[in-house]
Amino acid sequence: MNKILLIIQREYITRVRKKAFIIMTLLVPALFAGMFAVITLVANQKDQTMHAVYVIDNNGAFTNKFKDEPFVKFTYPNQSVDAAKKNLKSDDDLVLNIPPNTKDTVHLFALKKTTLSLADNIQAQMNDIVTGEGMVKAGIDTARLHQIKSNIAIKSTEITEKGENSTNMYATIALSFAGAILIYMSLFIYGAQVMRGVIEEKTNRIIEVIVSSVKPFQLMMGKIIGVGLVGLTQFVLWITLSAGISYFVGGNTSPANSAVHSFVHNLGANAGYEVFCFIFYWITGFLFYSALFAAVGSAVDSETETQQFMFPITLPLLFTYILCVSYLFTVPDSPLSVWLSMIPLSAPVAMMMRIPYNVPGWQLGLSMALMVVGFIFTTYVAARIYRVGILMYGKKASYKELAKWFFYKE
Repeated sequence: MNKILLIIQREYITRVRKKAFIIMTLLVPALFAGMFAVITLVANQKDQTMHAVYVIDNNGAFTNKFKDEPFVKFTYPNQSVDAAKKNLKSDDDLVLNIPPNTKDTVHLFALKKTTLSLADNIQAQMNDIVTGEGMVKAGIDTARLHQIKSNIAIKSTEITEKGENSTNMYATIALSFAGAILIYMSLFIYGAQVMRGVIEEKTNRIIEVIVSSVKPFQLMMGKIIGVGLVGLTQFVLWITLSAGISYFVGGNTSPANSAVHSFVHNLGANAGYEVFCFIFYWITGFLFYSALFAAVGSAVDSETETQQFMFPITLPLLFTYILCVSYLFTVPDSPLSVWLSMIPLSAPVAMMMRIPYNVPGWQLGLSMALMVVGFIFTTYVAARIYRVGILMYGKKASYKELAKWFFYKE
């Protein structure tokens, strides 16, 4: 046990002292802060280009009915659509041709492609005009209708054994989405670090000296746990630094901080539950996949040879991630969702997507138990390959060769 602790200490200290670790730890929060600032700035900037829309109203119901906006002005020339199109001189001017029957296609002509926002604005105004005219003809008082128009908002409340729990479903789903994405990314990033570390030591022949004093299993476990602690440290620092930057730049009353406070408030009691599940599946998922990455690193002599082994390992995780953002969150209790949240290869991502939907306790417990059992089994298999692979040089490994290494006697 002391040897494993020494290897963990060596891996952790060596990696956190690297310039790359320090730079990325400080740079990522600043990059994210800058990225969100740019997105917010760009999103708040509306199109300030002046557009002139020439309305050719063959129907007669739209003349002088459009409402001008700060950068959109409607005019009604007394000319044909062909003449209006020939008179277009600016790229920002448009000709709106309305047919006699509004059920026919309405055309919007311009010298360049029209922006979706401008087209949607014109379309919405036309629909409002037609709807208003229709209600007037039907004898419906539009002013009265707008007065009695309701705006009902539904707040979901879950009835539990401890009482009623009111939470914002959108907030809990957003948190589970973020957790699934972080787990998916970190498994690849830090798992690859384990693999590169093994390849580097094997290539430099350092491994031959190390295994003379420690067992290969101890070396592999120490490396996996050490890199895992580095990843956990970096995550904590990223969150802390991001929160600090947000507070000092915007203040406690800034829109960003207000949004964060509102988000946390909407999560309610589910916040702690989701964070616990995220930490558990991040740790067990990392240990599970890192053991496989370590086995791959021990079987090759360079990183270019890893592709044949990496694809089958990462395919289940990639498949689950794609399903999460397109299918699983819409049917969290389907048989496919349940099975994916049980299988250790896909559970870290799939279960995070199911957490907001009140997963039955036995399913969550079984999934966690299978993650622990899966990690132990994977570590056992990887260690048997690792003990032989780290001392093999110059021979290109295959799946058949890996099977032989597994069955080699001590």
